[in-house]
This record gives sequence, structure tokens and C-alpha cells, in this order.
Amino acid sequence: MSAVFPTVREVLALDPVRHGAPRVVAGDEGLDRPVRWVHVAEVPDIATLLGGGELVLTTGIGLPGDDAGLRAFIGDLADVGVSGLVVELGRRYVSGVPRVMAAAAERRGLPLVELRRATPFVRITEAVHALIVDAQLTELRASEEIHQRFNDLSVEGADAAEVIRQAAELSGCPVVLENLSRQVLGYDPAGESAELLLDGWEQHSRRIRPAGRTAYDPDSGWLVTTVGARGQDWGRLLLRWPASGDVPSARAVEPTAGPPTRLTILIERAASTLALGRLIRRDAEGLERQIHRTLLTALLDHSRPVDEVGLRAKALGVVLDRRHLVGVMVRHRADDPAGEVGPEAGQARLRDLSEAVGQALREAKLTALTSAVDDHSVGALLALSDPAAEDRALSAFAGALRRVRVDAGTGRPGPGAEPARAAASTDVSRPGAEASRAALGADPSRAGFGVETVRAGVDVSRGAGPGAVIVAAGSGVSTLREARRSLVEARQIAEAARRDRRDLPIFRLPHVGLAGLLHLLRDEPRLQTFVERELGALLEYDARHPREQLLDTLRAYLEQGRNKSAGAAAAHLSRPAFYERLARIARILDVDLDSVEASLSLHVALLALEAVRTP
Repeated sequence: MSAVFPTVREVLALDPVRHGAPRVVAGDEGLDRPVRWVHVAEVPDIATLLGGGELVLTTGIGLPGDDAGLRAFIGDLADVGVSGLVVELGRRYVSGVPRVMAAAAERRGLPLVELRRATPFVRITEAVHALIVDAQLTELRASEEIHQRFNDLSVEGADAAEVIRQAAELSGCPVVLENLSRQVLGYDPAGESAELLLDGWEQHSRRIRPAGRTAYDPDSGWLVTTVGARGQDWGRLLLRWPASGDVPSARAVEPTAGPPTRLTILIERAASTLALGRLIRRDAEGLERQIHRTLLTALLDHSRPVDEVGLRAKALGVVLDRRHLVGVMVRHRADDPAGEVGPEAGQARLRDLSEAVGQALREAKLTALTSAVDDHSVGALLALSDPAAEDRALSAFAGALRRVRVDAGTGRPGPGAEPARAAASTDVSRPGAEASRAALGADPSRAGFGVETVRAGVDVSRGAGPGAVIVAAGSGVSTLREARRSLVEARQIAEAARRDRRDLPIFRLPHVGLAGLLHLLRDEPRLQTFVERELGALLEYDARHPREQLLDTLRAYLEQGRNKSAGAAAAHLSRPAFYERLARIARILDVDLDSVEASLSLHVALLALEAVRTP
């Protein structure tokens, strides 16, 4: 990345300077110093008229003739901070500058250059000043583009990931957004290694302590600005300058030199865009929860590489590598409970459930990625250090979730509940039985329920009521690449468990039963073929005779254990009419309904048909 001002090295490469056959005789380690201006001087006390950063041109005719005077002249220039000294040979010095001048310049690290051929100084000043003006115009255009780009992002409501990506693209430098706990909320490595960028980030970030809301920390090479609005800061945005390989010697020579002004403008505009976006979405999900959702969704739909998911989760404080991972899904039994109609009610209900799951994870001291994964379910990927702790961890989570919901009294977290975030370190030392006892021992007076209700084991957070929830867990896996299987299995179990009226703390694969198994297999073509083979003729008949609906008659007969009298009552038909319908069904399907094997096959087909028809 080029700075606003050219360096001494770049000036020496200009044609008017090359015409003078330049030769560096001292201070070559300072050739990357920026040249703020070019000044022609022929008097020894010129240093008092300079402000630093100038490249001084001279023929030497007015310089002191003694060694002490030359040393003092070089010392004064170095003290004021000039970029370098260029001496044209031929008028005062013929074969070269005096050795004492070169030695003094070398000792002070001041670039000293000889021009061995006569060169009009005006051509050098014109070329350098034109370069500086062009660079300043480029800087202005870049600043204008920065303002325009981030204005557009603000108007479009771009998310944090897009703001960070644009900042990295405009600067060419790695950019990191972190919260106040030094956890990474987003990053763009700008082509560098993300793993190296984020390795040990929290410890590294705590050593970056610039002075002020926006400042450059030369020790670490990070430009930092605070992110927040209305007096509420919630993070920091950091930009590393220079990027790896960019003129490191410039910083070595000028330790106080900071990044170009446009980068300061860029990082402040990016931070204000992030703060504005958060204000606009203050009633929506928090940024951390959005990232949790992004990572969980990436695992479910393969939208990001698994290694990137693990890296981003680790930067967020959720370590998934070398952990025992268990997918968990929590959802309401009913998609649209009575009294909650419309998308707004559904979103509020899902948000409340997500907050309850996050609070339960914190109470159970479990580390997990957690967020809503669809319109009805909240997912969590538990990261356990010990595979043997899986059952205890799930029991602790189920107990904590029950307490959170019971304390709320309506199946929603109380007013003191915090938004769901990554939990603290895994701690599952409490046995499952103790967790269950603690869940049943929650203070009923706080929830507004009678003591007898709690003693009887009635739990408003589960069961079959409109606010009942299902907690389902997939099989534990040992690698992040297998985590999708556990999450998908948990989602399928949760769907299947909606047809199970048992009140289980955790539904696992062995609990799903025949109806649950068929629900898991509902997309399997062979199951759909079986349904068509067993019931296709009856379904076609019902389609032609919609008033009869013989399928309901068959269902009543089979659900009543082939008891015709009970089946007739369940179907609200007289027994003769019921018997006549059964006979018609037998003819249509060409089966003996008195046969146990045939009836079993038809009953399984009916259950499979219900599973196939249920989304």
C-alpha cells in the first residue's frame, strides 16, 4: 500500500534524479522515509527553517569548510527530522562528499546521496511535488470512495460480515471485529492465513491498548477504533497495518509513523456503519446470536467449510475441535398454538424459546453453538470435553430448561432472562438425577402454580399443552465433520416426537417408536412405494368419491384393534353401514381384513401415509 508521500527510495527512482546518476553514500537504512516536500538550500543554518520530512537539495557551496561545522550541519538536519540530503557534485565537492559528512550521516541514519552529474534542481522539485499532489488527490478520491461505499452499506442495511469484507477490500489489510470480551464477532484476513490471524486472539488482543477511541498501536501494528453509539460501546474494530510484507523497514525507521489518513477514515466509517446497523436491528437478534445462527446453518447446509466453522466458533469462544459433539433440537409440539396467530406471534415465540435455551445452557454450564435454525426449532451443538458426560450434560440442560420455563410461568423466559449467547466452560459434574430433582423442586410460588401441580409432576413446559416443548438429541460424534449428522438426527427425532404423547425429558433415537421411525423415513422412495402399493387403490377411490372417505373408515377400524363395534362408534356410523364399508374396502384393496398380517400391513401403511403427508 503506497502512502500519501513518496519515500526517498521512490524519489531516487524518478527520471530527473536518475539523470543525475545518484549514489547513496550513507544512511541507506533510511531510504523508506517519506518525503513531505523538497527544499533547495545553500546555507548552513537551514535546519531552523525546516519542519521535518523534507528532502534537502544542495550543491554544497555554502556549507562549512571545517569538519566540526559539517558534523553540526548533519546533526541539525537529523535533529529536525529531514528525510535525506542530496548533494550535487562539481561545484564545491568534485570527486565526492567529505568523509566526515558521510560518517556523520551514517551515524545519525540520515540518507546522504551524491548526484555525480549536473542536474537542474527545478526538475527534481517539480517531479516530486507533482508526485505528492497526485498522491494527495488519490487519497482524497479514496476517502470519497470510502464515504460513498459505507453510506451505501448503511442504507442497504448490510450485515456485519459485509461491512468487514468491504473494509478489508478497500484497505487491503486484515480486519477483525471483536466484542468487549475480546471474542471475535467477524473477520476478513484479506488473503492471509485466517488461522494465523486468529490464533490466540484473546490474549493477543488484550495486549493491543491504543490511546483514545481511534488510534494506532505501533508495537502491534494494529489500527483500532471503538464501536458503539449513544454512549454504549459494544466492541472494537481492528485493522492491521502494514499487512505482511508491506515495507517493514519504514516502520523500523519511523516507529511513530502511522497508517495513511484514509485508513483512519475507513475504520471509523466502518465502525459507525456497524454501530448504526446494530441500532437499526436493536429489536432483532444480537450480533453474536446471528453468528451462532450462521455457523449452525453452515453445518446443516454445507454452506461453509467445516474448518472455517471451527475456526470462527473458536474465535467466538466456543471450542469445537477435539470435543465430543452432540446435536440438540428444541421445538414446540404445536406449530401454531391457540391464541398465537400470524408471523409476528410465531417469531416472538421462537425468540422466547431461543432465549430460554441460551439461559438453560448457561445455567447448566455448557459450551454450545445455539440459535434458531428454522421457523419452529432452536438448535444447539454441545461441545463436551468428556464423552462419558453426555447423559449428565443432557439431563442438566433439560432440567435447566424446565426451570427457566417454569419460572417464567407461561413457557417463556422471565424479564430477567438474558439473550442467548455462548455459554461458559463445560461443567457437567452434577448428576442427572440431581438435575431432575432440582427441576421438580423449583419454587412453585414464583411461577404462579400450585404446590400440588409440581408435586404431581405436571410440567407446563412439556406434556401436550399448547406451550409444550420437545427436547431431542442426536447421537454424539467425535469430529466437527460429523456434527451435521448429529444435528440432522436431532431435528428428525424432534419432528417424530411430536406424535409421541409421552413426557420425556430428552427424546433420543430409541424413543421414536414406529410412528417416529416412519416419520424419519418419510422421504425414502421405497416407503412411499409401499404406501402406494398398500393404499393406492383406496386413495384413488376416495378421490373419485369424496363424500365417502373410506380411508377414515379403515383407520377407525384398525385404530380400534379391529373391533368392529368400537370402530363403528369411532367413525360415527351404524354397525350395518360400517360393516358394508369394510366389505367395500376389502374388495377395493383385495385383502382379507380379518387377517392379522394384512391388517398390520395396512396399519403401517396408514402411519406411513400420515408421516409422508406431514411436512
